[in-house]
Amino acid sequence: MEREEDVKIGANKFSEKNALGTGAQSDSKDYKEAPPAPLFEPGELKSWSFYRAGIAEFVATFLFLYITVLTVMGVNRSTSKCASVGIQGIAWAFGGMIFALVYCTAGISGGHINPAVTFGLFLARKLSLTRAVFYIIMQCLGAICGAGVVKGFEGNARFELFKGGANVVNPGYTKGDGLGAEIVGTFVLVYTVFSATDAKRNARDSHVPILAPLPIGFAVFLVHLATIPITGTGINPARSLGAAIIYNRDHAWDDHWIFWVGPFIGAALAALYHQIVIRAIPFKTRG
Repeated sequence: MEREEDVKIGANKFSEKNALGTGAQSDSKDYKEAPPAPLFEPGELKSWSFYRAGIAEFVATFLFLYITVLTVMGVNRSTSKCASVGIQGIAWAFGGMIFALVYCTAGISGGHINPAVTFGLFLARKLSLTRAVFYIIMQCLGAICGAGVVKGFEGNARFELFKGGANVVNPGYTKGDGLGAEIVGTFVLVYTVFSATDAKRNARDSHVPILAPLPIGFAVFLVHLATIPITGTGINPARSLGAAIIYNRDHAWDDHWIFWVGPFIGAALAALYHQIVIRAIPFKTRG
């Protein structure tokens, strides 16, 4: 039986205030490196907190797509960008929602809301393969539902006319440009996630866990400002998949691989950089 609905990270349990995927630490300020999560732990499948975390990821990604794609549609419907929130408003919608949703769900699921973030944390052994796969499935389902609700509001004709907020490589850019933008953009995001939620830093600076959602949201905002003109900014395979499935037109699917390959490469590079260069974990001597 679970005690206080602890959130599990692999074989270890931590109290609710410690977010999954952040290398949760004890109440003591003395930092101890958390052991790596196992690839598979059958006990998770019997834990309510496991399923509750997945539901939290579903709902958060649903709300993320609902707000952001609706914002994109509103900008596209305007006759003039001056009559709408424009590209800056779209970037703020994405960054602001990530800030709010990470804050809301960090203590339950870790507030990933993005398969690339989940993948990066999995590579760093912050969560099990079981949980990573479950999160990604729930994130994708939430994204599909969120985009579907937007289509219901907009109607088929308007939704298709304004391309449903789907990510594509824009005219004037090559697929290589789009792939590079997605790799670098996701690297910025996942690197920020690792830095903002680093357990060693949290143990030293008590204010960091409170502020963690803020730099993550700002990273999303800034990446969108830079890359909306190139790809519409994916950096989140669930967001790209949800919009593509509901829009469902050939030109969206032609470029769709970019919005999975790019973010996963960027996340892997960020995980390696943080673990090897920033934290130097493979080189630390063990007592």
